[in-house]
Amino acid sequence: MNSLGFNKPAAATRIVVAMSGGVDSSVTAALLHEQGYDVIGITLQLYDHGPAAGKSRACCAGQDIYDARRVADRLGIPYYVLDYESRFRQDVIDNFADAYARGETPIPCVTCNQTVKFRDLVATARDLGADALATGHYIRRTAGKGGAELHRAVDAARDQSYFLFATTRDQIDYLRFPLGELPKTQVRDLARRFGLITADKPDSQDICFVPDGRYAALVEKLRPEAAEPGDIVDLDGRVLGGHDGIINFTIGQRRGLGIGGRQQVADGADTVLYVVRIEPEARRVVVGPHSALAVCRVPVGGLNWIGEDEGPPAEGVEVAVRLRSTQEPVPGRVFGKGEGRATVELSNPQFGVAPGQAAVFYDGSRVVGGGWIQRSVGDNRNSKPSPEVHAA
Repeated sequence: MNSLGFNKPAAATRIVVAMSGGVDSSVTAALLHEQGYDVIGITLQLYDHGPAAGKSRACCAGQDIYDARRVADRLGIPYYVLDYESRFRQDVIDNFADAYARGETPIPCVTCNQTVKFRDLVATARDLGADALATGHYIRRTAGKGGAELHRAVDAARDQSYFLFATTRDQIDYLRFPLGELPKTQVRDLARRFGLITADKPDSQDICFVPDGRYAALVEKLRPEAAEPGDIVDLDGRVLGGHDGIINFTIGQRRGLGIGGRQQVADGADTVLYVVRIEPEARRVVVGPHSALAVCRVPVGGLNWIGEDEGPPAEGVEVAVRLRSTQEPVPGRVFGKGEGRATVELSNPQFGVAPGQAAVFYDGSRVVGGGWIQRSVGDNRNSKPSPEVHAA
């Protein structure tokens, strides 16, 4: 059995590598090529900003395609660029704009993995006769009793398991992640050893189709109604000021409210204000004290369960829950509701839980599932679970 788990020599094992033009996917291709696999590099042309953007760190920019091609030439492997712009626009960009118009905080990288990369690119890899699709994601794929499992990466600072919760069982069987056991520093050392031009290339910090970081400007262009003005109100409905569109706000936001950011409470003291709810139908942003952000119950839709059994039981199962990509998992219990839905009961209240983000479930280091946080979330002001209320 070879290093990727196939019962044949590496030279007889064809692997398609998704090459973004960054150091991680470059090293993935180089490692597999060095091990003797039949490697084919593919870059997806998703959203080309062209030279006018003046930036080369977005994963789909022309410079990155050039870098990926240089790496493929260096390794001597076949390399192709596939035009996926129309699919990307429909499945990722439009979804991103729609989510912001609904008052949500979307994660386009998850949607891209879920659709364009792990649905469409997997199909293309199969058409090319590949035994597997390999990527430069920092996540581990291991063999378990019930089949292949996903686990958090060894390098906790680079772990990307949160962004891969929507990966299906069939996709996990087909995918390979050679970097999951490696720290980032070693990956860059390997790139230098292989003589790759991407060895010292900075990591991308932006969403590829928003290279300047101005998300609101893009959404306003695509969904003008999301930029219509409205009121900023307190929890009692009193108008504190106005805003230039709900797309400029997210749950838990404290800065940039445009109303001074503080409110006098009953005892005469000032309290810092946060966005606690967004009401897109009324174009209203509701603000309140930090305590109003507390949540113990989180409804989830679009559930993808890759743990044991076919899904979380109705009586619930203990998990660790990650509610944002930058947050460590916290204890909770997930209750299956059927039809791709679940409810999460958190052991302790969490703050700034935002619709449109993901709730990802872990059993130790293993990813057992996840889903999209829905607009209706539990509100907790006394550190005890309470009925669901609209929080965004």
